[in-house]
Amino acid sequence: MASVASSSLLSAIGMSVPIIQAPMAGISSPAMAAAVSNNGGLGSLGVGAMNAGKAREATHAFRQSSSGPLNINLFVHRRAHADAVKEAAWIARLAPEFKRFGATPPSALKEIYTSFLADDDMLAMLVAEKPRVVSFHFGLPRPDQLKALHDAGVFLMASATNLHEAKAIEAAGIDAVVAQGYEAGGHRGMFDPDLDDTRLGTFALTRLLVKNVGIPVIAAGGIMDGAGIAAALELGAAAAQLGTAFVVTDESLADAGYRQAMASDAANATAMTRAVSGRPARSLASLFTRLGASVADAEIPDYPTAYDAGKALNAAGRAAGEAGYGAHWAGQGAPLARPMSSAALMQTLIGEWRQATS
Repeated sequence: MASVASSSLLSAIGMSVPIIQAPMAGISSPAMAAAVSNNGGLGSLGVGAMNAGKAREATHAFRQSSSGPLNINLFVHRRAHADAVKEAAWIARLAPEFKRFGATPPSALKEIYTSFLADDDMLAMLVAEKPRVVSFHFGLPRPDQLKALHDAGVFLMASATNLHEAKAIEAAGIDAVVAQGYEAGGHRGMFDPDLDDTRLGTFALTRLLVKNVGIPVIAAGGIMDGAGIAAALELGAAAAQLGTAFVVTDESLADAGYRQAMASDAANATAMTRAVSGRPARSLASLFTRLGASVADAEIPDYPTAYDAGKALNAAGRAAGEAGYGAHWAGQGAPLARPMSSAALMQTLIGEWRQATS
């Protein structure tokens, strides 16, 4: 039986089961999100790497296949601090890797993604399209942006990795908090990646937030099946958010190299690294995580400038048949991933969750 917190969240969003598909930028597709929402959950699209026009197209593609709720997720990161000396040194450090593939590294690095903080075109698109949910990663938007979205009737969520961030989310008037445990795949949602990371696990963080904030808490990180969903809800979470579980679904945009890595021993040894993008992120073990293990954080350019180099190196490697420099984000539950359609995975998760709570 669903808790009061869970029932309230589901009712507010229009869900019938407490399952949210994580908004994995570059991996989650409109087809994946639609399959999740069509099966009672909340499908999500990560648009942090898109401009407003591309995000609108993805939203429309979702709506062609589903009338269910949609979550649009945005990156709310601080602007990168330009440091020509550090960036040149990083390019020089990566040069031997490029040389392995007969490629030349970029001569300079760019800040490849625009933060939502500075993207009023994206705000206008969201106000016009009115997705049921908008969520934030890496920090909080401006108060006027939050007001515009709330005035449009949008339900707001944001990621927290500790109680301090969760309190800031609640104080900003956001409707729910995503408790992102250290075992979660992809980028840490830390507001300031240069502060010490408390590295709280999903269940400890979930329980801490349930006890100390007055908004619904969504557990995220390491949850791969219905038993995990049931455990999160037992701790007071209103819903569970799963990302890695959907990476190998049919509708995922993960390429062949990513899928092969998910099925390999690399899934048993995920690592937290800044080397790929400039921000801490959990990845499958790879050539890139191995390289990053020998580099001090202070030597890596800011996100998303470092990502410019990472993407260029991945492109050079892929052209030569080497997938080991991809952004193969995955959580510690990666070995439990099950290849199937997103709809089949949803039905499997729902069945397992109900069995675990019967």
